[in-house]
Amino acid sequence: MKLNILTPEKVIYEGDVYGVYLPGVQGYFEILDKHAPMVAALGEGEMKILTDKTSTEVYTIQGGFLEMNNNKAVVLIEGAEKK
Repeated sequence: MKLNILTPEKVIYEGDVYGVYLPGVQGYFEILDKHAPMVAALGEGEMKILTDKTSTEVYTIQGGFLEMNNNKAVVLIEGAEKK
């Protein structure tokens, strides 16, 4: 699936991924390839980008929103710090 992660200042990530693990406001959840369309609010916590089945990139985020549609996930966040 395609993943775009954006802050007001810059693009954090853009590319094809296996999935993404996100801190929702009511708990963590995971989005994988061909997930159903959805919109979700994000809270503070760790976001893990699953670049493939064995590799991950981890960021600490301060909250935002996710939109998943047509196998493309767009994550709009207030800020992120790579771990």
